[in-house]
Amino acid sequence: MPVLRLGLPKGSLEETTVDMFRRAGYKIDIQSRSYYPSIDDPEIECVLIRAQEMARYVQEGVLDAGLTGYDWVVETGADVVEIAELVYGKVGRKPLRWVLAVPNDSDIKTAKDLEGKRIATEAVGMTKRYLEKHGVNASVEFSWGATEVKPPRLADAIVEITETGSSLKANNLKIIDTLCETTTRFIANHEAAQDPFKRRKMDRLALLLKSVLAAETKVGLMLNVHQKNLERVLAILPALQRPTVAHLSDPEWYSLTTVIDQHVARDIIPELMAVGGEGLVEYSLNKVVI
Repeated sequence: MPVLRLGLPKGSLEETTVDMFRRAGYKIDIQSRSYYPSIDDPEIECVLIRAQEMARYVQEGVLDAGLTGYDWVVETGADVVEIAELVYGKVGRKPLRWVLAVPNDSDIKTAKDLEGKRIATEAVGMTKRYLEKHGVNASVEFSWGATEVKPPRLADAIVEITETGSSLKANNLKIIDTLCETTTRFIANHEAAQDPFKRRKMDRLALLLKSVLAAETKVGLMLNVHQKNLERVLAILPALQRPTVAHLSDPEWYSLTTVIDQHVARDIIPELMAVGGEGLVEYSLNKVVI
């Protein structure tokens, strides 16, 4: 039986990824000290791999596919096929940025000012390509962690990943440029992407994972409305496409079902009740396929 060899990111994305697969309908069980999780799909074999290494193993065909950050695809220069972009992280659901940061009182204002300077970062390859692009010669050193505390004594500048920049500000650093914006990507080996079975498996998996992420910002609404108020309700009721309108046992009453953005629910529910909506129910969604 053919099998899809799938790499799951070990580390900061591990728990979130397993939960996302669960909501997509897959049960993944990770045993302590094991790098080979079990999954309730005999057509998938899972391996836990650090996100930093994922793209290289996918490119070499050790894995058919895997989930990793776009930044690590860029960092390793891996030649892979992107199956889907999945905007999720350990906590937030926003893209992250690799930024060039220096002390607030630094004389470094632009990339050109890095000439002859020392830069600390985990993304050495990305940083070197950035310097080459700007025609700058500088020393780039790999940082094993706590990169924000290295300037000004251990480094003149850093290239670090951030979502809000709050950690950089807390360490008296300012951002002077962005090298890369990154989100999680579902990537595949070129040969695997051409294999009919594996590509079909990957496309279906990507569809389900994207539907889980889409559902996070949506809620479902159900309500009843008398026919005399139907047009007024429909006039203010948003829908993913169009609301479902169905007759109740009383021909003068209708049941409406729709999907809306979660953040508008608190505003629209009172409005719906004010124009004749009754028996309104808001419910969470597991998947939304658009």
